[in-house]
Amino acid sequence: MDVSDVTPQLDQLEAELNKAQDSLGPLLGDIGDISSKLPLLDKAKLYVLVAYTIEALLFSTLRLNGVDTKNHPIFTELTRVKQYVDKIEKLENPPAERENTVNTEATARFLRSDLGDNKDIKAKLTELIAKEREKAAAKASEKKRPAEEAAAESSTAAAGETLSKRPKRNGGKKKK
Repeated sequence: MDVSDVTPQLDQLEAELNKAQDSLGPLLGDIGDISSKLPLLDKAKLYVLVAYTIEALLFSTLRLNGVDTKNHPIFTELTRVKQYVDKIEKLENPPAERENTVNTEATARFLRSDLGDNKDIKAKLTELIAKEREKAAAKASEKKRPAEEAAAESSTAAAGETLSKRPKRNGGKKKK
């Protein structure tokens, strides 16, 4: 390839770099003034964004010059800045806190198996297990998506006919 063939592309690249420099000039020149007006989290995002931009530009320059960037210190710096971006994202979107709840159904099963000799306790625990299963089923049905509800209703209608023919488990007594 002849060098004279590349000259128009180099001129275009130089013009684009000048545009980028003109665009970034006000931001990089007065970054302290700009960041002083921002809240703390936005200030951190601004500094990390500027650092990442500079590192990415250096990385790209090295790649264009044929340098092995995987073994170059710029790669570790780019990775470090990415970790800061991840930390900021975790601060913005914290994971939902886990609720510490007691699984009463499992507790009742353990107690029923240990105290199986006493018929009154065993009956009460069996009733408690049934109530907890009903609560869990009601909670699960609330979480279903509308598309799943439509499919569930059609299958429940068919299953309801067979269930209505079955005898009731608790002898027809109402639950408290």
